[in-house]
Amino acid sequence: MQIAVLGLGKMGRNIAEKLMKEGHEVVVWNRSRAVLDQMRQEETEYVLSGKLALAHTLEELRDTLQKPRIIWSMLPAGEPTEAVMSQLLEGVVEQNDVVIDGGNAFYKDTERRAQQFEQKMVKYLGIGVSGGVIGLENGYPLMVGGNQSGYEYIKPVLDSLAKPNGTHTYFGTGGAGHFVKMVHNGIEYGMMQAIAEGFGVLARSDYKPNLISVGNNWQHGSIVSSFLVWMAVNALTKDPNLEQFDGFIDAKGEGKWTLETAKELRVHTPVLEQAIEFRNQSQYDKGIQETFVAKMVAALRHEFGGHEIHKDDPLAEEKPIT
Repeated sequence: MQIAVLGLGKMGRNIAEKLMKEGHEVVVWNRSRAVLDQMRQEETEYVLSGKLALAHTLEELRDTLQKPRIIWSMLPAGEPTEAVMSQLLEGVVEQNDVVIDGGNAFYKDTERRAQQFEQKMVKYLGIGVSGGVIGLENGYPLMVGGNQSGYEYIKPVLDSLAKPNGTHTYFGTGGAGHFVKMVHNGIEYGMMQAIAEGFGVLARSDYKPNLISVGNNWQHGSIVSSFLVWMAVNALTKDPNLEQFDGFIDAKGEGKWTLETAKELRVHTPVLEQAIEFRNQSQYDKGIQETFVAKMVAALRHEFGGHEIHKDDPLAEEKPIT
């Protein structure tokens, strides 16, 4: 199939790459022309084979795509997505086109946009994308909400993105997919905090166990075996004392949105609340920043998501393309 990918950050670029590897034709657009030029230089083979086309404007993208168009946005939630979705509505998409927001949008925003696009008879999908930067090789778990016929139409695209170990599931209309992804990320906050605290206790104990050995042991059938423990082992293997991290932990919207939604639904979520508060404090409290726990949370975020390292060190240059 032919599909447009908007936004070539760490996730958007990988999604475009995976689709091309699976035989799809991809048209890419990015707010920064320099990023497009970089991709053209790095993906010459795909450009020459016709698998990759670059659009410098949304109008050019509109005219390049076959109808019905499939447009997948991987732009950051908030103003960048809001602005581009408005442009798509005003002068790019037509009846029966499919528009997908694969970013971490707030589910209520997705509900609103779905209604706006449906008024133009455009099929709108909000898809939560997990799997981090390793999804390129491992496959993505895709949480789909929105227009069901649009979901059925793009199944070949979703099948390709899920290979070999991912999956895709339709959860309902409107913002259902982004709601499920929001809760997923809220759970992620709590799990990361618990893992970091556990390793923090181990690191401080008189026994001083080898933390890499502990993690490897836990990954062989223990109750806490998980993708995140594997990421902890990876981080510790590269930097056993996590000295490259300053313990400043960013907190994106989805954890906070999950907490706010839980309060609206009268669901008690003390684990999530404490995890968010810890992240908030890490952004100004030097005492917390210096703890092994804070450094481990920051290291986990970098391992699975390619998130920025704040400390001025050699690893900090490993920032993803934005």
